[in-house]
Amino acid sequence: MEHFSTFFLDFIASWGYVAVAILMAAENACIPIPSELILGFAGYLIFADQMTFTGALIAGMVGGMAGSIFAYAVGHYGGRTFVDKYGHYFFVKKSHVDIAQNWFDKYGLKAVFFSRMLPVVRTFISLPAGFAHVDMKKFLTLTFLGSLPWTALILFAGMMLGKSWEIMLAVGHQASLIFVGVCAVVIAIMYLRYRKRKQQKQVFE
Repeated sequence: MEHFSTFFLDFIASWGYVAVAILMAAENACIPIPSELILGFAGYLIFADQMTFTGALIAGMVGGMAGSIFAYAVGHYGGRTFVDKYGHYFFVKKSHVDIAQNWFDKYGLKAVFFSRMLPVVRTFISLPAGFAHVDMKKFLTLTFLGSLPWTALILFAGMMLGKSWEIMLAVGHQASLIFVGVCAVVIAIMYLRYRKRKQQKQVFE
């Protein structure tokens, strides 16, 4: 897919929000287009005053959700056999599906949320969720909650880097791991504070 990078960038530059939505839909439908490429360049266009952050975020989320629903439906109605047989026609590697399947088998629905911030897994996690016929409402909720901070972060990074946004293509995966680590620390701190307040309240009661 790297050979198509110039085409993707030209597409986004020409069609703006529509292109961001379409490419993010394709990426979340398991077509291996790097989200760092799509959202990183969109962030640069925000920097260049050719897009707004809100507009790019909405476009990215709409496309991402649409693509995730499509991948879920393929997994739900086609099953693993269908994906293994025909996936390679759409650049879907069996090894990538295996990684997502292992994550889902280990963490269940929680994987749908956390994997949206991880390389490779985020693109393919909708398939095992579909294989397992998980509740659609829960799937959509966790997908949205996991995708929103990731989409906003990559757009913001592209905006801050400006003309140097292509750095993200080299460090995107590492950045996602750092982001997940930061999120885990924040959640842990919030949980500990909640426990402390709850214990103090019980003491006074």
